[in-house]
Amino acid sequence: MLSFRGVKRRFELIYRDAHTAYFDDYAHHPTELQAAIGAARALYPQARITGVFQPHLFSRTRDFADGFAEALDLLDEPILLEIYPARELPIPGVSAAMLLDRMKNPNKRLLAKGELLNELIKNQPEVLLTLGAGDIDTLVEPIRRWLSQKPENLKA
Repeated sequence: MLSFRGVKRRFELIYRDAHTAYFDDYAHHPTELQAAIGAARALYPQARITGVFQPHLFSRTRDFADGFAEALDLLDEPILLEIYPARELPIPGVSAAMLLDRMKNPNKRLLAKGELLNELIKNQPEVLLTLGAGDIDTLVEPIRRWLSQKPENLKA
C-alpha cells in the first residue's frame, strides 16, 4: 500500500506549482467528465478551470452528445479536439463541431491537436484538465514540460 501511487490517467496530477495545477483523466463518458470537472472544482473552487476534451469514437459521441455538451459546459474554458476514431469509420454529421454547437458555454473552442500548446501558452490556464481516451495522452508530456519551463517556475 505504501508504494501505491494511484491509478494512471484517473485524475492524475501531472504538474502543480504556485500558479497552475494540471490533471490528466481518461474520462470518455459524460458521467466521467462530470466527476473529473467536479473534483477539480472542489479542489480549486475559485480557479479558472480549462478542460481539453478529445471525444473517443464517433458512435459514443453521437449517442452521448447532449450529455457531453452539458458536462463540458461545467468548465470555465472548454476546448474540444477532433474525435479520435479508434476502430470506427466516420459517421456523417458526427464531429467535435457538432458537440460544440450543442454547448452553451461562451468560451468554448475547437482546436486541432497541433494548435493546443500555443493556445495554452496564450491563455495561461490556472487549472488544466486533459480529458479523453484517444491519443490526447500524447500531449501530456509536452504540456508538463511547458509548464515546468515557464519563466516564473524556473529556479534562479
